[in-house]
Amino acid sequence: MRRTTILAVSLGLCAALTATLPATADTPDAPAARAAAAEDTAEAVWLDARTVAWPRAAKTTSARLLAPAQEAERQEAAQIRPGSATHALRLAPGKLTPAQLKKFPHLAAYDAWRVDPRDQRLAAEALRGRLVAQQLAADGTVTAATAVQTAGVLDDLYADAAQRRALGATFDRTGRPTLSVWAPTARRVSLDLDGRTVPMRRDAASGVWTVTGERGWKDREYAYDVTVYAPEAGRTVTNTVTDPYAVALTTDSRRSLVTDLDDPKLAPPGWKDLRKPKAVPLRDAQIQEIHVRDFSASDPTNAHPGTYRAFTDRDSDGARHLRRLADAGTTHVHLLPVFDIATIPEKDAKTPDCDLPALPADSPRQQECVAASAAEDAYNWGYDPLHYTVPEGSYATDPEGPGRTREFREMVGSLNRDGLGVVMDVVYNHTAASGQADTSVLDRIVPGYYQRLLADGSVANSTCCANTAPENAMMGRLVVDSVVTWAKQYKVDGFRFDLMGHHPKANMVAVRKALDALTPARDGVDGKRIILYGEGWTFGEVADDARFVQANQANMAGTGIATFSDRARDAVRGGGPFDEDPGVQGFASGLYTDPNDSPANGTRAEQRARLLHYQDLIKVGLTGNLAGYRLTDSTGRRTTGAGVDYNGAPAGYAERPGDALAYADAHDNETLFDALAFKLPAGTPAADRARMQILAMATATLSQGPALSQAGTDRLRSKSLDRNSYDSGDWFNALHWDCRQGNGFGRGLPPAADNQDKWEYAKPLLTTVSVGCAEIEASAAAHRDLLTLRATEPAFSLRTTAEVQRALSFPLSGPDETPGVLTMRLADLVVVLNATPDTQDQRLPTATGTRYALHPVQARGSDPVVKDSAYDRRTGTFTVPARTVAVFRAG
Repeated sequence: MRRTTILAVSLGLCAALTATLPATADTPDAPAARAAAAEDTAEAVWLDARTVAWPRAAKTTSARLLAPAQEAERQEAAQIRPGSATHALRLAPGKLTPAQLKKFPHLAAYDAWRVDPRDQRLAAEALRGRLVAQQLAADGTVTAATAVQTAGVLDDLYADAAQRRALGATFDRTGRPTLSVWAPTARRVSLDLDGRTVPMRRDAASGVWTVTGERGWKDREYAYDVTVYAPEAGRTVTNTVTDPYAVALTTDSRRSLVTDLDDPKLAPPGWKDLRKPKAVPLRDAQIQEIHVRDFSASDPTNAHPGTYRAFTDRDSDGARHLRRLADAGTTHVHLLPVFDIATIPEKDAKTPDCDLPALPADSPRQQECVAASAAEDAYNWGYDPLHYTVPEGSYATDPEGPGRTREFREMVGSLNRDGLGVVMDVVYNHTAASGQADTSVLDRIVPGYYQRLLADGSVANSTCCANTAPENAMMGRLVVDSVVTWAKQYKVDGFRFDLMGHHPKANMVAVRKALDALTPARDGVDGKRIILYGEGWTFGEVADDARFVQANQANMAGTGIATFSDRARDAVRGGGPFDEDPGVQGFASGLYTDPNDSPANGTRAEQRARLLHYQDLIKVGLTGNLAGYRLTDSTGRRTTGAGVDYNGAPAGYAERPGDALAYADAHDNETLFDALAFKLPAGTPAADRARMQILAMATATLSQGPALSQAGTDRLRSKSLDRNSYDSGDWFNALHWDCRQGNGFGRGLPPAADNQDKWEYAKPLLTTVSVGCAEIEASAAAHRDLLTLRATEPAFSLRTTAEVQRALSFPLSGPDETPGVLTMRLADLVVVLNATPDTQDQRLPTATGTRYALHPVQARGSDPVVKDSAYDRRTGTFTVPARTVAVFRAG
């Protein structure tokens, strides 16, 4: 008899089946013990009702059904399926189909096993209990065993039908609510309504459990009691869980609320007829990134510090500053996460118990004191989502109930009336926790589905926390549904996706499509005007399209969704965010032209070569990071944006302006001022530090495509050299709108957890570097001038690569170009960025005879230094003072 390789998958239908199945009397103990231990992992992947995939197996095994369950388990199983305690689905060797390989490329090296057609009907019930895959030798010995990953087969059986059913709390025309939750693997689900248990009904086709209530349920507290097998617990449990589709919560997210967001009581005056700011295409967006607490928590002129309502205090210093930026050309305010956050207490938060202002500028005491209360204070960046579609309660004046909805809408309305769109920073790529943790919601309803699992069945955490799996249909749907809710119900003007590269491109395209379908007549908003951008980094288990086509920088080109471009950012600042020596210099921090004493910068020859290559990266950035733009690089070579190297990758990856978002700093890593503090020579005067700051920001402001700056960067904002201030409290993160309060520098050594390895560099700077009101106000005014200039010149808003190719050039590029100086010709403009400490002449023979003058915005602007710029018509020479960006216009 020919031996065949056969696999058996045990599918325990009994909800309470937890014991390791024993070996039979004639089975050696050791192999059985090894197999049982292997069940702690989940290496087998159930792809669909027809196929299971498993890493390559031994050649000589046969099938054996598992031993029956214990008596108590038989009784439970009999209630589910009379006459049956367990079922086994027989499998035979097969082959992954092209469609399966496309959907699950990371399983290409796995063996495929076909489910016997007679057993496929058992799949739905089998998925509601413990699952164990086993391989059996000819003598019955269990040679391999593992738990099973089930997301693929759940999508195959349920997702299409589930997509057609509304989830969460919905209301009919009479005001009666229906509550629905997708829980296809649950044994039972009931509604816990104000402590009363209400049964829910399961729809077999979709896996959705529903219950319809009375009008009196409105605004009452609820949760779901979900009885489900939890692999982490190793048993069936009953979890009391809030609604993943909740739109309102009680304080600290303890309970969901049956809330109708269309309730007129939740609409502030003028909400229904709110006039949105003038729409701008993504390529023209100028974005100010800000954290709700940073904006106002330390502003004594604000009546509602640290809250959504702070943005409605129009006479506060912060609100005045935002209006000045809007008048100059800023189009959007980007709010760091404002959904429900797991790590911020919504009431009774602690504050540091120290006299922080009395401590020395270079003391470690400030960070010690802040760290002592960090876990219980009111501050966190918020990249730890708990409920994706509820406003965070700590930013409301009262977190109890749906009032936070009204206050969030007040904030949006106020910013809109000031001419600013509102962008939400959204974090769908991970959850705060997984498994049976208190702050795990999704994984306690459908264990193992919403989180991305690694080969051994553990939850991936490459994003810092428990990764989600938007490649799975219902997690992808949650992303789309949540975004659409924010757009319709809160009139949000844009979304920034955290670690967007961990999303499939298809998921992001689906978001764009869903928003584009929103119309003012039907939905109250024009979805086509909503902007989308995100972090397109590629790393972790999804890197290089390992599991799906990622929403990364290269793949998103041409989709209408922008990605942050790190190319010019690194070139402007110097080095990278994780350099051991923070003194590595770049274009705007003095590399070669104003060297510091860091050995990491290399020899003079190496500095010059690296600076010129940095200038090539900035040129590509000024084009909008266009892959196909043709240019001459600093060696004299004709190439394209994609042909310029960025750490082994193409510098240019965009298809058209608007695909790449330019920036010199954001909330991550050191602020621009702090980075320059590390990199500029220690003795650099305060005025020169301010000028280098504005020049660095200009490389983003004057580029094709959208640009972003961190709030306060125009005011030389510092976080006292903290490179990761996500939990550093108000002390290190505060924005100071009154220049007499300083810029935040010298508030103590930054928190040890992320910065102690740099303290040797930081300590001497904190007592020697300083700026005052003159530099802060001059910097802010000069940045506004550049914003105004950009907003009034159509040449900064070109639509295609062909238009950029025709209008934009770098006429002095090549081996003879000046280190530290960039000259760009753009239609009838000439832009000179002089990052050197000396006045520079840039001669353009093709400009000879043309009348150029300093742009009127700068000529009548705030900066007296740029007004010393000059142009010699006879020789075509542009003269620009040190550390200055000057824009000349023909005419």
